[in-house]
Amino acid sequence: MDLNDFAIFRMMSGKMRWLGQRQRVLAENIANADTPKYQARELKQVDFRKSGPLNAFRVQLARTHDGHIKGVGGDNEFVRQKLRKPYEVAPTGNSVVLEEQVLKVSETAGDHRLMTNLYRKHIAMFKMALGRGGGR
Repeated sequence: MDLNDFAIFRMMSGKMRWLGQRQRVLAENIANADTPKYQARELKQVDFRKSGPLNAFRVQLARTHDGHIKGVGGDNEFVRQKLRKPYEVAPTGNSVVLEEQVLKVSETAGDHRLMTNLYRKHIAMFKMALGRGGGR
């Protein structure tokens, strides 16, 4: 039995992949907080309630130069975008606000914890329904 046949598990898996990718983008923003002209990035929000097949969120990467290696999707699964209206921009042109990024990292970590707990609870319900263990 594949758990991704169930919509709830498909949505949770998609959300957890999105959260992992968002954490990576936020870490890149924080790492480039002192880089001149660096523009803070964010992932485009995805409506996981409308998730279709397992690979519904995959985005084909575009090669902008012949020397670039053709991508396969993996780490760049979701669409990255520059922030539309940065909160503030430094004199060097950098739009990363560390306080804002740290708040987003904390929010993302909380959302990931929530998804992990939901996943665990749903697995426990399946086990209970199959008579293979009690809920904790």
